[in-house]
Amino acid sequence: MKAILCTRFGTPGDLELADLPDPRPGPGEAVVRIKAAALNFFDTLIIAGKYQHRPPFPFSPAAEFAGIVEVVGAGVTEVSAGDRVMGGIGWGAAREAVVVPADQLVKIPDVLDFERAAGLTVTYATTLYALRGRGALKPGETLAVLGASGGTGLACIEVGKIMGARVIACASSDEKLAFARDHGADDTVNYANEDLRSALKRLGGERGIDVVYDPVGGQYAEPAVRSLGWEGRYLVVGFAAGEIPKLPLNLVLLKSCDIRGVLWGSWVRREPKAQQALMADIVTWCAGGKLSAHVHAIYPLAEIAAALKAIADRKVMGKIVLRP
Repeated sequence: MKAILCTRFGTPGDLELADLPDPRPGPGEAVVRIKAAALNFFDTLIIAGKYQHRPPFPFSPAAEFAGIVEVVGAGVTEVSAGDRVMGGIGWGAAREAVVVPADQLVKIPDVLDFERAAGLTVTYATTLYALRGRGALKPGETLAVLGASGGTGLACIEVGKIMGARVIACASSDEKLAFARDHGADDTVNYANEDLRSALKRLGGERGIDVVYDPVGGQYAEPAVRSLGWEGRYLVVGFAAGEIPKLPLNLVLLKSCDIRGVLWGSWVRREPKAQQALMADIVTWCAGGKLSAHVHAIYPLAEIAAALKAIADRKVMGKIVLRP
């Protein structure tokens, strides 16, 4: 089978297209023939050795995928050969086939195409866990989303609306904000030409912002925290800006607000049954048209370097998908 391999930490251009033996399942495992694999911002970090996890070489990037079960190992009852499935594995999906623990796979209905299904596991599951489990978002509350046109940002807009929130999308261009409005945002802030704190203060009114969803970090973190109202919640999702911010804790005291971390991958390992229930909601919503799972572009496997560059250059609205 064909596989994209990272043999040393470096740039997208250092990735290699290689031939590997077809995988075989062990007990409790399934081999999935991949029809689509989705990329995320952290793929640009993991191949550079800048992510919190450093897989042993050689490894393939891409954490999430959709495809067809080809064969199952001994003792597998969750899926059968021929099933349409999706899943998330941390890394390793940028290849034609992959071995996965069968209990980590999620069946997908025929109405959900592989390309959209491939991009559901990481961004939408992270977001639903963040808003439901960590943010305790309630109907009628105001939710501010930073980096609103990227994969996690788009997911947050759509999930936030399903949960009954008023959503303020914050991004760096009018084009990205128009995209956010098309996907349900009620208000927008262009933080490239407007002060984020002032804009959120205006839009939050006397009550302030109830929940901030921040996958960006950097210079936008502190003004976002300052925009929170009494007992607001600031969700730390990631640091796409590249800088890990330092926050003055007096802000937390004065607002009686919370800074809450969102480490979805570790939660999944601790709460696998809760993750299955969460994914069931996501699949139902997407199959029913409530989630767009918007695909910005589809690249052949061999063009992964161009795909990752588009993500790194902040040109992507929604998801980038590889098609083996």
